[in-house]
Amino acid sequence: QVQLVESGGGSVQAGGSLRLSCAASGYAPSYYCMAWFRQAPGKEREGLAAFNPVGGSTNYADSVKGRFTISRDNAKNTLYLQMNNLKPEDTANYYCARGPRAYYGGTCILLSYTYNYWGQGTQVTVSS
Repeated sequence: QVQLVESGGGSVQAGGSLRLSCAASGYAPSYYCMAWFRQAPGKEREGLAAFNPVGGSTNYADSVKGRFTISRDNAKNTLYLQMNNLKPEDTANYYCARGPRAYYGGTCILLSYTYNYWGQGTQVTVSS
């Protein structure tokens, strides 16, 4: 079955960096949108970055554009989120998710209801 396992979270001071990983198994990752979301206590889940494996296009939320980078290692079936210049407001539980089929030239959107497989999450805490 489809499994997504995140890792790489932790505690860091403002201005620091972290790289999250999401190991995928149980399906062919080359055909589906993949994305990172986060959810802080008392807040709605927020889409951060999406990756279209068919063509490699990416899509970022304004809140992380220029600071976060989504990428994928095909050989390892692993999705990454490089997070730089972290801010206290980035503190949240971070999730990777698999979404709908991806198509060449298309954009993977950041709407959580379109993603039907989720990892367990990894906590990121940024202190000021």
